[in-house]
Amino acid sequence: MDAAYLSFAEQALRYFDRPHDAIAREAVVGPSAWRGDAQREGDWIVTLDAPAIHELELARDAVRRRGLGLGEMRREDFPLPGLAAAIRSWRRELESGRGFLVLRGLPVGRWGADDAALVYWGLGLHLGRPGAQNAMGDLLGHVVDTGEDAENPFVRRYRTAGDIAYHCDLADAVGLLCLRTARRGGASRIVSSVAVYNQLLRRRPDLVERLYEPMALDRRDEGQSGPGWVPVIPCRYGAGRLWTFYHSDYFRSAARHADAPVGALEREIFDAYEAIASEPGIYLDMQFEPGDVQLVSNHVVLHARTAYEDWPEPERKRHLLRLWLTLA
Repeated sequence: MDAAYLSFAEQALRYFDRPHDAIAREAVVGPSAWRGDAQREGDWIVTLDAPAIHELELARDAVRRRGLGLGEMRREDFPLPGLAAAIRSWRRELESGRGFLVLRGLPVGRWGADDAALVYWGLGLHLGRPGAQNAMGDLLGHVVDTGEDAENPFVRRYRTAGDIAYHCDLADAVGLLCLRTARRGGASRIVSSVAVYNQLLRRRPDLVERLYEPMALDRRDEGQSGPGWVPVIPCRYGAGRLWTFYHSDYFRSAARHADAPVGALEREIFDAYEAIASEPGIYLDMQFEPGDVQLVSNHVVLHARTAYEDWPEPERKRHLLRLWLTLA
């Protein structure tokens, strides 16, 4: 029997299995080519009603009675018949729509962190197939400031209160469940990678072809043997769709390896690409509320975060739970 979740390696291999026919030399059209200044909250926020919350609680209670851990749960262990149609529509939005949405209204304060995590994982089982987020097999990432130095270029940025540059994760979709918010700041910033590509194609068509060739991605695994970087191809275009993987920090820091192909051309591409993604109007900022679940496609959306100031009390610190999903 297949495992209840994918390993880190299995998930990454599936993520990079993207169709490719040719280089897109005309603007890519469709709902994923959105601009931030054209988005209305009513289009991308789904508020969960009382019957939905009740069904989630019934499923949670069924799992609790059986004593199942997250890694043991399967979709049938967390039945959601009343939400099935809505979940299918959320999945379509990620796969073939604008590529993001926010579910609002989970009563995480009443549930507590453990029950919130269980319900979140159960929802993920219905949206797709969850996967481990690192080689150690961690299933839910805790996005919280641990006090590490945000000025250290090799620290994991999600463990600091500093800003996070545009990137994608190695899964079809990423979810963030907000348990607690910061005192101020910490906005989630997303941008359509399709819209960014279209602008780059219009302004600097001479740079586009390089995006279809392998780029060096820094592994940043100082304690492991083997090469310090791996080749990944940022853009694939097939069946009328553009699929993009981009990771600003890890593309740029690969230059520390003498054998990595990071030169003037690559840096020019990074600068031009990120300048477009950072233009007001093209990106969308959103502030989470406790109980929000942001779902984002890693194929058509880049995500980032602004820096924040946290609460001094440990029990009030900003805390998000991260979930990776394979949709295929």
